[in-house]
Amino acid sequence: MGDDSEWMKLPIDQKCEHKLWKARLNGYEEALKLFQKIDDEKSPEWSKYLGLIKKFVTDSNAVAQLKGLEAALAYVENAHVAGKTTGEVASGVVNKVFNQPKARAKELGEDICLMYIEIEKGEAIQEELLKGLDNKNPKIIVACIETLRKALSEFGSKIISLKPIIKVLPKLFESREKAVRDEAKLLAVEIYRWIRDALRPPLQNINSVQLKELEEEWIKVSSAAPKQTRFLRSQQELKAKFEQQQGLGGDADGGDDDEEEAVPQVDAYELLEAVEILSKLPKDFHEKIEAKKWQERKEALEAVELLVKNPKLESGDYADLVKALKKVVGKDTNVMLVALAAKCLAGLATGLRKKFGQYAGHVVPTILEKFKEKKPQVVQALQEAIDAIFLTTTLQNISEDILAVMDNKNPTIKQQTSLFIARSFRHCTPSTLPKSLLKPFCAALLKHINDSAPEVRDAGFEALGTALKVAGEKAVNPFLADVDKLKLDRIKECAEKVELVYGKKAGGPAEKKEGKPVTGKATAVPGPAGDKETKDAVTKPGPLKKASAVKAGVPPKKGKPATAAGTGGAGPKGKKGPETKEIFEAELSIEVCEEKAAAVLPASCIQQLDSGNWKERLACMEEFQKAVELMERSEMPCQALVRMLAKKPGWKETNFQVMQMKLHIVALIAQKGNFSKTSAQVVLDGLVDKVGDVKCGTNAKEAMTAIAEACQLPWTAEQVVAMAFSQKNPKNQSEALNWLSNAIKEFGFSGLNVKAFISNVKTALAATNPAVRTSAITLLGVMYLYVGPSLRMFFEDEKPALLSQIDAEFEKMQGQTAPAPTRGISRHSVGGGDDGEEEEPEEVGNDVVDLLPRTDIGDKITAELVSKIGDKNWKIRKEGLDEVTSIINEAKFIQPNIGELPAALKGRLNDSNKILVQQTLSILQQLATAMGPNIKQYVKNLGIPVITVLGDSKNNVRAAALATVNAWAEQTGMKEWLEGEDLSEELKKENPFLRQELLGWLAEKLPALRSVPSDLLLCVPHLYSCLEDRNGDVRKKAQDALPFFMMHLGFEKMAKATGKLKPTSKDQVLAMLEKAKANMPAKPAPLAKASSRVVGGAAPAKFQPASAFTDDLGSNTVEAKPDLKKAKAGGLSSKTKVQGKKVISKPSLKEDDDKSGPIFIIVPNGKEQRMREEKALKVLKWNFTTPRDEYIEQLKTQMSTCVAKWLQDEMFHADFQHHNKALTVMIEHLESEKDGVISCLDLILKWLTLRFFDTNTSVLMKTLEYLKLLFSLLSQEEYHLTENEASSFIPYLILKVGEPKDVIRKDVRAILNRMCLIYPASKMFPFIMEGTKSKNSKQRAECLEELGCLVESYGMNVCQPTPGKALKEMATHIGDRDNAVRNAALNTIVTVYNVHGDQVFKLIGNLSEKDMSMLEERIKRSAKRPSSAPVRQAEEKPQRTQNISANASMMRKGQAEDMSSKLNQNRNMGSHSETTHTVPREFQLDLDEIENDNGTIRCEMPALVQHKLDDILEPVLIPEPKIRAVSPHFDDMHSNTASTINFVISQVASGDINTSIQALTQIDEVLKQEDKAEAMSGHIDQFLIATFMQLRLIYNTHMADEKLDKDEIVRLYSCIIGSMITLFQIESLAREASTGVLKDLMHGLITLMLDSRVEDLEESEQVIRSVNLLVVKVLEKSDQTNILSALLVLLQDSLLATASSKFSELVMKCLWRMVRLLPETINSINLDRILLDIHIFMKVFPKEKLKQCKSEFPIRTLKTLLHTLCKLKGPKILDHLTMIDNKNESELEAHLCRLMKHTMEQTGKADKDTEKGASCIEEKASKAKVNDILAEIFKKIGSKENTKEGLAELYEYKKKYSDADIEPFLKNSSQFFQSYVERGLQLIETEREGKGCIATSTGISPQREGTCVPAPTRTVSSSTGNTNGEEVGPSIYLERLKILRQRCGLDNAKQEDRPPLTSLLSKPTLPTVASSTDMLHSKLSQLRESREQYQHLDLDSNQTHSSGFGTTLASSSSAAANIDDLKKRLERIKSSRK
Repeated sequence: MGDDSEWMKLPIDQKCEHKLWKARLNGYEEALKLFQKIDDEKSPEWSKYLGLIKKFVTDSNAVAQLKGLEAALAYVENAHVAGKTTGEVASGVVNKVFNQPKARAKELGEDICLMYIEIEKGEAIQEELLKGLDNKNPKIIVACIETLRKALSEFGSKIISLKPIIKVLPKLFESREKAVRDEAKLLAVEIYRWIRDALRPPLQNINSVQLKELEEEWIKVSSAAPKQTRFLRSQQELKAKFEQQQGLGGDADGGDDDEEEAVPQVDAYELLEAVEILSKLPKDFHEKIEAKKWQERKEALEAVELLVKNPKLESGDYADLVKALKKVVGKDTNVMLVALAAKCLAGLATGLRKKFGQYAGHVVPTILEKFKEKKPQVVQALQEAIDAIFLTTTLQNISEDILAVMDNKNPTIKQQTSLFIARSFRHCTPSTLPKSLLKPFCAALLKHINDSAPEVRDAGFEALGTALKVAGEKAVNPFLADVDKLKLDRIKECAEKVELVYGKKAGGPAEKKEGKPVTGKATAVPGPAGDKETKDAVTKPGPLKKASAVKAGVPPKKGKPATAAGTGGAGPKGKKGPETKEIFEAELSIEVCEEKAAAVLPASCIQQLDSGNWKERLACMEEFQKAVELMERSEMPCQALVRMLAKKPGWKETNFQVMQMKLHIVALIAQKGNFSKTSAQVVLDGLVDKVGDVKCGTNAKEAMTAIAEACQLPWTAEQVVAMAFSQKNPKNQSEALNWLSNAIKEFGFSGLNVKAFISNVKTALAATNPAVRTSAITLLGVMYLYVGPSLRMFFEDEKPALLSQIDAEFEKMQGQTAPAPTRGISRHSVGGGDDGEEEEPEEVGNDVVDLLPRTDIGDKITAELVSKIGDKNWKIRKEGLDEVTSIINEAKFIQPNIGELPAALKGRLNDSNKILVQQTLSILQQLATAMGPNIKQYVKNLGIPVITVLGDSKNNVRAAALATVNAWAEQTGMKEWLEGEDLSEELKKENPFLRQELLGWLAEKLPALRSVPSDLLLCVPHLYSCLEDRNGDVRKKAQDALPFFMMHLGFEKMAKATGKLKPTSKDQVLAMLEKAKANMPAKPAPLAKASSRVVGGAAPAKFQPASAFTDDLGSNTVEAKPDLKKAKAGGLSSKTKVQGKKVISKPSLKEDDDKSGPIFIIVPNGKEQRMREEKALKVLKWNFTTPRDEYIEQLKTQMSTCVAKWLQDEMFHADFQHHNKALTVMIEHLESEKDGVISCLDLILKWLTLRFFDTNTSVLMKTLEYLKLLFSLLSQEEYHLTENEASSFIPYLILKVGEPKDVIRKDVRAILNRMCLIYPASKMFPFIMEGTKSKNSKQRAECLEELGCLVESYGMNVCQPTPGKALKEMATHIGDRDNAVRNAALNTIVTVYNVHGDQVFKLIGNLSEKDMSMLEERIKRSAKRPSSAPVRQAEEKPQRTQNISANASMMRKGQAEDMSSKLNQNRNMGSHSETTHTVPREFQLDLDEIENDNGTIRCEMPALVQHKLDDILEPVLIPEPKIRAVSPHFDDMHSNTASTINFVISQVASGDINTSIQALTQIDEVLKQEDKAEAMSGHIDQFLIATFMQLRLIYNTHMADEKLDKDEIVRLYSCIIGSMITLFQIESLAREASTGVLKDLMHGLITLMLDSRVEDLEESEQVIRSVNLLVVKVLEKSDQTNILSALLVLLQDSLLATASSKFSELVMKCLWRMVRLLPETINSINLDRILLDIHIFMKVFPKEKLKQCKSEFPIRTLKTLLHTLCKLKGPKILDHLTMIDNKNESELEAHLCRLMKHTMEQTGKADKDTEKGASCIEEKASKAKVNDILAEIFKKIGSKENTKEGLAELYEYKKKYSDADIEPFLKNSSQFFQSYVERGLQLIETEREGKGCIATSTGISPQREGTCVPAPTRTVSSSTGNTNGEEVGPSIYLERLKILRQRCGLDNAKQEDRPPLTSLLSKPTLPTVASSTDMLHSKLSQLRESREQYQHLDLDSNQTHSSGFGTTLASSSSAAANIDDLKKRLERIKSSRK
């Protein structure tokens, strides 16, 4: 026994696994005790045994096994985790226990199985037991059957699924083992107990003997309903109830409920196997059915008949078969075959059930028409067919078809249709037979009961009787108001005989319950308790909705009114109980009336009624009134009283006082009595007659209002309007309409029949009397408030003038909300009010749609058209589809009869040609709009196939399909889509696209539904498989949809559905379910729905229980989308928003108090702190594919400090409606809390990115609206997004560019556009580029388009990292499989081509032949010349949108910066530095930062960064000649002109002076050669930017560097200015310079003129002079609009900044110069732009502000400019204010008007201002005299001796007559002479004035206020170009050199009078600037020499490029010296840096 002691010590779990059976036995015993002891079902102890339980039951030792089974049973009963062991333990029990000989073992095995079922593992157990039935061992089979039987007997058929068991039963009956057969019999009997006859069909085919035995057994089964006796853990409440009943010994209601729920659950049909018959149809079926011989047709039909006898058919495409059968029924002449075909249809309908619904619409009209046949067997077959078909669809769906046949002339058809309606009604419940359906049916049936044929009448009575029985009198009576008593009795008699399919309805009896207050239950269940139909009923509009109101805690008001709610049907809206009966008041004869009146009125009163004396009549009326006032409601005989009033003289009363009294009495009677329509009809005619009366009109209106309150507005209004228009008096007509307008406002729109008024309103609109027309338009305005935009459709064919009046009225009403009704409610009970309200929106909604005149297009859908659509040739198919489109377009609104079209279109949905698929989708979308709600009947056969298209691989096709599905769902509501298996079948398909689109769609639609059909449950298994789909998007969408499924189905059902999953999957799914449970949104509450619809006569707020609002406070009530069907009333839901809020306001007051503060709290440095944390990785970086919880939590935490608590709660609420509310609040606070918004901007943007992941469109639209406003605000505030903000927002925004909805894409693009104003375009570029890699083709296409726009707006430099890489990337998309993407890629590259020309092909690199040919073709097609100024739009956009102070920075943002980054990159390349690819911070495109980084003091001119030049050292020290530094780049990379130019331009801005000079020289050379200058086109801005950047560099860096040789700087200046002068002589190129660039250029040049450090340079004069010349050139040659605009902006900036006054003065002088040029240039100027600039200037500097300036020049300048413009343009100038947004606010317009007035008055006189400002020629010297003097002076200058004297005289003369015109004298002289005179005058001025740099720089004496850069300078303007502006060749320069030498003699070296060029010639090695062009010329010749000397060094560069570059690369006489020089400089730089 030594062994024993060993295992005794082991712990229990180890004993249980011991190899000794004794040890195991002992272990099991102890385990059993342990299991019974552990109290906590979640104790960790349980988990130890998880893996062992299987071993417990499968122990090989029989004794141990018994104990093991007992322990296992205890474990399963008590352990929380036991469920995890189900599968393995059950299979162990089946295989190893059920075969044991011991009965006890088997018993325990069964108990374990049943216990697993109790712990909710029924499905797994059932699965194992069913597997056991396939075991070879009969013992096991018997035990399994027995276990199944016990389980069913104890748990009932709700928990044990019968279908799989019944499936195997027949097989068990065939078993060879008797024991198995007997057990099977017992099981069959048990099943029969639960489902009764539903078991018969599946067992029809078993052995007849066995069947007979079974029948005998079945007869013995007790008829009492079986009850569940054992309960699941989740059913403990039921269990308690059951035990209590057992205790009482009776069965209470609860049992019934259960049983009622359980019994209908099993349907024999469900238990059957579906049979596939389509493949079994005879091959020649379709030929035979068309055969001529009837026998052949009969054979075909018989074959079908045989197949459709199968009781359940597999779903499939039966369209062709149905079509063939329908044809036989409709067209076949042989009645036998008609009957046979009808039988086949009936069989199909029975076998397919709901799946046949899609064909019902086609077949019903045909069958109904065929009832004209008299033969009984045909009629019977047709009846069977149509009854079977009815069960597959709903009455709603086929109502149109039935109603269409009701007016048929054939009595048999009418009779049979009525009978069919009667039979159909029997299948209905009050909820499936709502008023909207009853109304048309009753109207049609009322005609039938008046028919001449008795059989038609009988059928009509039967149908109406059935309706009465089903819907209850309350619902039907209103439609029977005009039926006489005999017929009414007949209807009631029929009603009593009717046997309903769904048992007795509560409709009738409920009427008798009047006294009782109605409890929730009574109202809630108008069908038998628990009836299946009624459970679904909630989904349907109907009386059930009242239940919610009652339950919500509204105490029922006193007994009587409450019955209105309780009477079951949806009765006439909100009428009081008793009044319902009064409506049918019979008409009384005048005698009876007199009797009744006499009983209540004084005798004298009755006698004086018709007295001839008016005073007596008046006295009589007073008595009458008193009597009425004192009468009790119950005893007031209203009809008798009003008839007395109508008695002669009645309404013809002539005395107005009597008449007023009479009318007042009518109002009193209506208010105080039970006033019926019969009474109303007595008086209305008279009232309408008096409504237009001046004295009595008001009283008449009051009486009409009182009647409307008694008899309801809809009826009264209809009567009044009809009466008013049946007479001629226009006053009455207009007043009747006015009354109606007011009445609608008071009563609301509920129940009004728009149609009835439309025709009268149209009559009124056409009236000749204007008052009638006005009243009609006012009425339309009021109706518009309720009906919305769809109202306009009725009047589209009116005359345009009238239509515009109507539109104007509608416009007025826009944005207003319909007032809450004030009348018509007072008498409604709670229930009634609610009822009315529930009904009403449906009425309005449907009415408007129903009223539209619909065209029947059935006859246009010809067979020919259908065959076209199905043709083999796609072009013909397309033609067919085009025809359909045009048919629908013409018809606008159509009837639901569209013939064979659905089948034809369905075929096209899977067309191989995707274009046709898209076209079909757009047709279907059109169809939905055109057909309206009637499209419902096509959901199954057309809507579902559209869902299939959601699986298409093409993005745009899917988007189109989604749009179509949405358009349909909008018309049909969701119920049709969710019913049946179709949707789950779609979800089952393993197509990732289909799944993600469909789930996304469901996630969007489900939240808005109040309830859903139970069929939604069928989708759940597929939803679970989507949760584990391979595709991430599918998983994401499935997770998103999960909470919404749960919201409708509940957690329990969803959790139960996981039972069939594999254990691993199950755990995952359950975890997700738990998570979803937390996020599960609340169902849209009915109350919210009601209050969102205060449109019509809704109950006032006090009736609505406050409790319901508290839950609802957050949500904007409207967002709970009323039922989709109901929102259709055009503007309905949008209009109601405000009211929804009104109702809420009371309860929410308290909360609103907390909401008064700011919503964003400014935390100092909060944003910076957050960025630091993110950088340091202390928090998660905002980067994800879908937002995980930790991101959301993190954001929540970060927001908690800076966002108001209540807003944060809204922002992070699980329900989207709260997000909408949060966004609304944020929009409201945007303007008022700018700083707060900016301080939290990073968080706001992050939160908005989360909204991009929401599926709800309304949130998305709101988010985008907010973003647009936000970015506009930020750009106004001149805010720049930080990198952090941009990177955590832009990528997510770009995701949304790919949205399927157009409107969203447009918004996103607009936002991207606005972002470029606050974030550099070049930085946006990479983000958008990333977006082109998306899987979503729409996104790719949109991103490519956006890239195109960026390049077009900002030029090539926006392309990052380099244009080459970017273009290669773009070009890859030319081969994309999606057409839209291909097009976008091509268009983008064409855009680049238009900006950049052929260089594009080089940058793109190699493309496949196909792609290249596509691109070339596209470029050819676009056939655009490359546009000259890519950047023009760039500056114009920002300039217009920004306020001006932002101008400079915006300009740089737009393109200067991008340019600079490019230049910097190229600069790095040029100097061969091995920098990494990341752009250093200085080079990033934020000039503002660059300027701030600079250490030097900031002048007006922004400084550039002082670069670290160390980087350059190493590469330069390589002993390789500098000349070669450039050439390799030229060879490798820049193999074409444009890129070469780009490269050279980039070097212009180089920090290395030599590199820059070299580049400038090359450019100069190109510009000088006529044939090559053209190459610079398109690069001008780029070049100018590089140049002024170099000027800044000199100003900030080189000039400050003492170690730098100043001669170098002079050389650089002369090169810069020289090349610019050359450029500005070529007019075509000069005009390309854009405003922004010109502004910066002028800024640079003026700063240079004012730079005092320039004076210290040796050649300062020359430099300044050249600059002067350049300025003049710039002013004259550039685009005049651009330069004027630039100067105005510059002036404004300089006045705003603290720039020196001299700076502004020089700018103004330039402006004066421009003013002088205006007469010649005025026609080429874009005045609108200039005036806009002036307007902005005046806005920034109003007159007052300008007057405060130290100098008076600014205001004068402005006045002068405006005056000149006025003078030149005259009054036309006022037409040029188009670009100014609000002219009225503009000072400019007023100023111009004053000027115009002034000019008009003073024509002929010179205006004083102008004289002063523009220095007009003084008239003191007469013309002749002036000319003589000047001629004399010029003679002197021309002679050698007196030159100087002449110049001095000219100077004096010019000083005296400041505006003398010397132009004519210079015109004919040579170029040289002109420049000589110019320079001479300048020298004299310098000498005399001694004013230093400033004076020289401009050549102006500052005291002389009027002159601009003075006239002498102007003469030089053509110094380097001939007068006609041609370019000048080198030969002319040589010629000039000779003349110079002759004139001046080289030895004449005195500084003052030395002619300037000598300097150049005497010191050739150190060129200074004279005429900078001449200097350049000599410089080039030097370069040529040096190149020839050093040719061996520069073999590469000698192979000159076509562009003419590279020929002059060497920069000075010796390359080696050059390198040494550089080394020295770099040493100096280095040491100075240290």
